[in-house]
Amino acid sequence: MGLKSFRPLTPSLRGTVLPDYSEITKHKPEAKLTVAKRKTGGRNCHGRLTSRGIGGGHKQRYRIIDFKRDKIGIAASVEAIEYDPNRSARIALLRYEDGEKRYIVAPMGLEVGAKIMSGPDAELSIGNAVPLRKIMSGLPIHNIELHKGHGGQLCRSAAMAAQVMGVEGDYATVKLPSGEIRKIHADCYATIGQVGNPDHMNVLLGKAGRSRWLGIRPITRGMARNPVDHPMGGGQGKSKGGGGWHHPVSPWGKLAKGGKTRRKKKYSNAFILERRKK
Repeated sequence: MGLKSFRPLTPSLRGTVLPDYSEITKHKPEAKLTVAKRKTGGRNCHGRLTSRGIGGGHKQRYRIIDFKRDKIGIAASVEAIEYDPNRSARIALLRYEDGEKRYIVAPMGLEVGAKIMSGPDAELSIGNAVPLRKIMSGLPIHNIELHKGHGGQLCRSAAMAAQVMGVEGDYATVKLPSGEIRKIHADCYATIGQVGNPDHMNVLLGKAGRSRWLGIRPITRGMARNPVDHPMGGGQGKSKGGGGWHHPVSPWGKLAKGGKTRRKKKYSNAFILERRKK
């Protein structure tokens, strides 16, 4: 698991840094664990553009990931570590003792042949899924449930890890990677370990074409447009919005930096002990 750079034979290779994929042991997905992934081009069910900058890209199939880890008490062995084009983390193919195969998000240090299990009686070792009340303070965890039985929703991308700070009554106090400290029901499951592929943040695509392969289209800056096209457009030269400085906004005038979007009376406010933005 590392990065590779290239000799500067072309302008794009000069700035390219890509993963070396040394941890990948299987190069084709398990066909029965994939489904078709249709391109949307950023359009919703009515055909209206709701997400800009999406289109094209290489064809992909979605890998069905087991976020619930609900095969309680049944041991599984790791058959392979695979690449997943739909997420920044790697995925691990498990084969359970009853013959069923499933994918999970692969934590750091999980190797082919390792034995893992989920349930309240599972050991506190990498890859095992256990309830929060059974996890020691300070142990890195990922794939954390917010509601019991709903499957993991927190800490699923590359290099993510949270920590249990303590358990009091029915709730565990968890510190998330953002710095937020919140209460989660102690019967919710989490997986031991830190998510793998920590070098993902250091990848440099090197050229615009590689972004297009990923389905990312170019977007023009608002300041570079005309006033008719964007609230921040116009002005003589490099000015922030025509007649004077203008706070960064979207093309429809919604604040882009610093504007609060969270509802003031959201139900989960009661569970957040410390916000990530202090």
